[in-house]
Amino acid sequence: MTAATMVSLENLGHRFGAVTALDGLSFDVGRGELFGVVGPDGAGKTTALRILAGVLPPTTGDALVAGISVRRDPEGVKHGIAYMSQRFGLYGDLTVRENIHFYARLFQVPRRERDARMERLYAFSRLGTFADRLAGKLSGGMKQKLSLCCALIHQPEVLLLDEPTFGVDPISRRDLWLIVHEMVAQGMTAIVSTAYLDEAERCDRVALLQGGKLAGLDTPAALQGRLAGRALEFDTDNARTAAQLLRAHPLVRSAAAFGESLHVTTTEPGADRALAQALEAGGMRVHAVRPLAPSLEDVFIDITSVSHAA
Repeated sequence: MTAATMVSLENLGHRFGAVTALDGLSFDVGRGELFGVVGPDGAGKTTALRILAGVLPPTTGDALVAGISVRRDPEGVKHGIAYMSQRFGLYGDLTVRENIHFYARLFQVPRRERDARMERLYAFSRLGTFADRLAGKLSGGMKQKLSLCCALIHQPEVLLLDEPTFGVDPISRRDLWLIVHEMVAQGMTAIVSTAYLDEAERCDRVALLQGGKLAGLDTPAALQGRLAGRALEFDTDNARTAAQLLRAHPLVRSAAAFGESLHVTTTEPGADRALAQALEAGGMRVHAVRPLAPSLEDVFIDITSVSHAA
């Protein structure tokens, strides 16, 4: 672990009985990096963050958070981090102000610094006008912003966010990301798990998880670049049927319906004509074929489709 590394996973694994939730994860997260842990439900995202937070012991391997081992000293890890779980974990019968004050005292924030920190968090979260409202009376998005404020009051080195925007309205979702970006810009390291691939594109780097294993690791742009020239979009009468037809084609790595369109990744560039002919031979009408600028979602579908086929 170097001075530029804040979090390091070393063959990290965890089992729940006979179920393997994490299987040999190894990667580093840099100091001041916004790092995404991405994958569908059951991929191991929550398990990974709970281990990094010192809440869940690893079954195999280890992780270092700010140089502290989660295996040997899970309590020591907790002093330098903030962990925001999926579930709203604050006190519904306390006001917004009282919840933040409670966490300030819990983390022993000096009294002389509390008011200034709270005002700064109010400015980021726009919760100042709701300071006297009971937390239990807040909307889902406001509850998440309050949770984030409570997590940030002690200015942690590492921020762990487990699907912070799940079920949150678009405005609150944007506000949450603005707060996270502001913290990272000031040097905080943030690790955010999400199932939303469009959110993952906001991160400096992402780890793609599938079935507890690392399926891909790079910047969003680099991951998308791997499909350059091999991503196509088809307009057909039935995208789902067309996808089923093409999945067995030797030139196709993955095929998935996106609304009315069919997104295809190929084994080599220049396969558009052959695939259009294959669809027409299968009774499908092809109205248009065009190159596709791949999204991170296209990348993830491509990676996981190939892993399932292997």
